[in-house]
Amino acid sequence: MADDGANGSTPHSSASSLSPSRAGDFLTCPLLYRFRVIDRLPEPPSPAAARGTLVHAVLEHLFDQPAAGRTPEAARSLLGPEWDRLLAAEPALAGLFAAEEDRVSWLEEAGTMLDRYFTLEDPRRLEPAHRELCVEAELASGLRLRGYIDRLDVAPGGEIRIVDYKTGTAPPAEFEARALFQMKFYALVLWRAQGTLPRLLQLIYLGNGEIVRYQPDEADLRATERKVEAVWQAIERARADRDWRPRPGRLCDWCAHKPICPAFGGTPPPLPEPEAVPVPAGQQPCAPDQEPSLLDLA
Repeated sequence: MADDGANGSTPHSSASSLSPSRAGDFLTCPLLYRFRVIDRLPEPPSPAAARGTLVHAVLEHLFDQPAAGRTPEAARSLLGPEWDRLLAAEPALAGLFAAEEDRVSWLEEAGTMLDRYFTLEDPRRLEPAHRELCVEAELASGLRLRGYIDRLDVAPGGEIRIVDYKTGTAPPAEFEARALFQMKFYALVLWRAQGTLPRLLQLIYLGNGEIVRYQPDEADLRATERKVEAVWQAIERARADRDWRPRPGRLCDWCAHKPICPAFGGTPPPLPEPEAVPVPAGQQPCAPDQEPSLLDLA
């Protein structure tokens, strides 16, 4: 396994764990991280998040079909069964639609994204090594990293490609580095767990049909490791000081917790005592047949 022990980081407890989604939450807004990880406040499902989960599920199970059967029609035929499965797992999703025509329109939007996928890749020519793969690794500091990779492709020569599906649109150039942070996080986990440097990181944006590709090198991943360690140290300081400050920004209008955010005149609930805080589902070790939640796929 590749190792770089001389990073000057502070050793962490064995319970220290971080996923790219939760790291992203803290970078976006420390108070959002608190609401999701410390308070574990419920968030109502949104049509966009549910559509993303549905499209991910269809693309995962599309590869259960023989290569010749991986067609746009086959993908669309999976929408109904996968939606039924999601409803059975999360009945609250049924409340997303005021009328049947809203649900039909929403499903058609998901179908359009699947059609767009076939303009970007030919799944008949692909045989993924893994789909919805839960990966984890422990850094020299003791910090455990984990996350879900949508698709992992391994070439005959052993080269690794990490693929992530996004149901939004590709970000402007000035925000591309933030979008790649998640992918570099995954690459870091694989590198530290297996000692293999992924050859290519690929983001597939189904909202507008763009692909962003990035070839990481060792310097990239060492820099990502330093950033991840710095994020975790900032989280630990906020936890020790019980100081979770809001960071208002353009995403606030979509935040489910805006009504209780002090930046908008709201009052957060009292902080729970540290011993009462459970390990969040998004940070528990990988387990057989464990599937990502809506927050994991965010």
